[in-house]
Amino acid sequence: MPLPYKIATLLYVFNDRDEVLLLERAQEPNRGLWSPPGGKLKTETGESPHACAARELEEELGWRVPAGEFQLTGLVSEHGYAGQAHWLMFLLEVRPRLNQTPPPHREGRFGFWRRDDLSGLALPATDREQIWPLFWRHRGGFFAAHCHIHPDGRNEWSCLQTSPAPQPVPVR
Repeated sequence: MPLPYKIATLLYVFNDRDEVLLLERAQEPNRGLWSPPGGKLKTETGESPHACAARELEEELGWRVPAGEFQLTGLVSEHGYAGQAHWLMFLLEVRPRLNQTPPPHREGRFGFWRRDDLSGLALPATDREQIWPLFWRHRGGFFAAHCHIHPDGRNEWSCLQTSPAPQPVPVR
């Protein structure tokens, strides 16, 4: 039986201390685990990933950010997630900084975390093992990765494209 394809955004929001905002999810997928906020694109209306990111920020955080204020930093495709769907996820860093923790939402509760704190959090396994390392390595640049999820639960990852962040040009 063919699986449906789901398209989503993951939003990487930082404060002035460069701590990342995560959501402890109250719903599936990943209930009880910390992950970036985001959500599914409204494909029936032709919504773009950037428009979805702006909509999700307003719905979940009550924060209005224009669609042009997002930096596409990654693209992750997952084949056969939980045997239920294929996923295409756009990872977008939000350029403006958010300096207050949003109130709890029906999707869960929010918290800001230092990069070093992530290793002690309950994160989805693929986030911990692959997505976070790729995000940190390519922050300010871009990566594209694919995960083939086998029926036995084994994940086979491949990085298809990498463009590191541009290095600053020395001033003379």
